[in-house]
Amino acid sequence: MPNEKKAKSEKNLTAVRDRGKVKFEVYGEEMVEKTVKLSGNSGRVYLPPDWVGRRVKIIRIE
Repeated sequence: MPNEKKAKSEKNLTAVRDRGKVKFEVYGEEMVEKTVKLSGNSGRVYLPPDWVGRRVKIIRIE
């Protein structure tokens, strides 16, 4: 029976990936939504100075 459950779970993951979107559930302290700006050959996002030295997670939503 565990193999059937695993196969069903993998099938659902494949369906989500085929659509190009995935769902993330994240717990944290604060959130800001910003647009990435061009900076040379890469992109840049400015965050509040009190976030310096903190761990952050960036999720592309578009």
